[in-house]
Amino acid sequence: MTDIVLHDIDPVLAERIRRVAQLRGWSLQDALMHLLEHGLFACEAEIAARFNDTDSQALQAAIAAMEGIPSDPGYSLIGRAARPVDEGEWGYQGDSQIDADLQKLIDQVPAGRNQPG
Repeated sequence: MTDIVLHDIDPVLAERIRRVAQLRGWSLQDALMHLLEHGLFACEAEIAARFNDTDSQALQAAIAAMEGIPSDPGYSLIGRAARPVDEGEWGYQGDSQIDADLQKLIDQVPAGRNQPG
């Protein structure tokens, strides 16, 4: 294994590395290898999660194309299909009905049951 030599390292950073090595029971060389490896994985993951300009433009074009598709009442429901709640198919009557149903549930709770203690 190649030795790792750090020149002109910030004393605070050096102390943090020593602390990690001590807490994990590693030598300084092992601690540096682990820290470099994990830091490299984190940086690679961050880079991989980003779109380049071509990917970003392709995604934006695909979204714009999908937004232009009219709602399809047929089998495939392509486009913006309305949710049943929005159309009242599940018995949704507006905020006043929800509030009334909620109040009924609250009224059914025995007195003192929801008190801390």
